[in-house]
Amino acid sequence: MKLLDDIHHKLTALERQHLRRQIRTLDTPCSPHIRIGERELLAFCSNDYLGLANHPALVEAMAEGARTYGVGSGAAHLVSGHSRAHALLEEQLAAMLSPWIPQARALFFCTGYMANLAVTPALVEAGDTASKTSGRAIFADALNHASLIDATRLARDADVIEYAHADVAALGAALAGSAAGHKLIVTDAVFSMDGDIAPLPALAQLAEQHDAWLVVDDAHGFGVLGEHGCGALEHFKLRSEHIVYTGTLGKAAGAAGAFVVAHASVIEWLLQRARTYLFTTASPPAVAHTVSRSLALIAGSEGQQRRAALQDNIEHFKSRLQTQQWRLLPSSTAIQPLLIGSNGAALAAASALDRAGLWVPAIRPPTVPSGTARLRIALSAAHTHHDIDTLCDALAGAEQETQ
Repeated sequence: MKLLDDIHHKLTALERQHLRRQIRTLDTPCSPHIRIGERELLAFCSNDYLGLANHPALVEAMAEGARTYGVGSGAAHLVSGHSRAHALLEEQLAAMLSPWIPQARALFFCTGYMANLAVTPALVEAGDTASKTSGRAIFADALNHASLIDATRLARDADVIEYAHADVAALGAALAGSAAGHKLIVTDAVFSMDGDIAPLPALAQLAEQHDAWLVVDDAHGFGVLGEHGCGALEHFKLRSEHIVYTGTLGKAAGAAGAFVVAHASVIEWLLQRARTYLFTTASPPAVAHTVSRSLALIAGSEGQQRRAALQDNIEHFKSRLQTQQWRLLPSSTAIQPLLIGSNGAALAAASALDRAGLWVPAIRPPTVPSGTARLRIALSAAHTHHDIDTLCDALAGAEQETQ
């Protein structure tokens, strides 16, 4: 059949370019030490930055939530799927972010991808339509996550201007040169494949100067950055009603789901217009119940201890790593990317590590720009110094093996 032949040809092309992906099935909970079939592996690939994904208190919270609310919500939030667990979680999230976002209100989503797809199109739609010449424009960082890129594609009434990664001067010039009457700046907070943090204070200043929304996706910062784990806004002590903030709950929070926190009027608008909220079944209430427990851990003394342990692991890794050809990209976060270059070389490095009993993923285009394939090393508070020493020794061996 020609249709299948076309797919087979495309798959073969991906294979030749070293771009074909494969799935691996874990037989153990998310942890630095996992098992796939009969193989034991030391993993540096998950986004469980605080090591909460298998925390006993959260396992018990999930069971407690299921006993209280059952295992499914049964409908979309605006039909009958919005439980007390969802409502309490949204109140908790709004309270956490209220020092940084005036009149904060929260909306809970099934995933971070769905949250991001909701925000940008809805904010574009909220622009004044009285004047057809005023126009709408989105200013997007060149290294934004795929969900933010897709969100701009869904905002069909807006012009999209991409600015060079974290280039405040380029963004300022683009904003000043735009005649659009309704503007959005869209950025990751922590960039998922580079690990660096966006210059949010400067971006917020530009947003206020040009009366623009600043849409911040803090998927990899929430729970980790800031004294209390409130993310990039707390990290920078940044407060503005121009900010529309997205965070995910399946990474540092160790569970699942996502949220948007913004001024209460913005959240009310999303409640009316966010298609990925309106037209999908609500996440199980047991998940929301579990996340509430996770947020209490993150904000408390245990969260502070885990963030300190993670920072200690980051510093230990940087002090211990020795490579000749590969380059560690500058990052102060748990994401420590080791730049290799070609797709084939990155795959060879990952395979050498796998043979040594370590799981470190090779990241290739389109996730990263062509020619910048890398090993994405993700550190966790649950890693030990011994784990990190093992990784660094294996990296040195893999580099020698693949030269």
